[in-house]
Amino acid sequence: MAGFLDRAREQAQRGLVQGKQKLDEVQTQRAGSDLLKKLGAAYYAERHGSGSPDATQRALQALETHIATHGDGVLRH
Repeated sequence: MAGFLDRAREQAQRGLVQGKQKLDEVQTQRAGSDLLKKLGAAYYAERHGSGSPDATQRALQALETHIATHGDGVLRH
């Protein structure tokens, strides 16, 4: 019986680790999508006179930093 419980505990722990990894991936993807949207909004505002090139540059830099850290998966929709 102890062997069965040990295997069940190991499987549960693996499931928790896999679930946490998936959650982290989803949160990273969501953060990247948000940065991409902010870049689009900054660019739109700049092109229509209510934004600034500096705001667009900051948004671009934030997105590039995210991509350098986490990869460019956010760009593949």
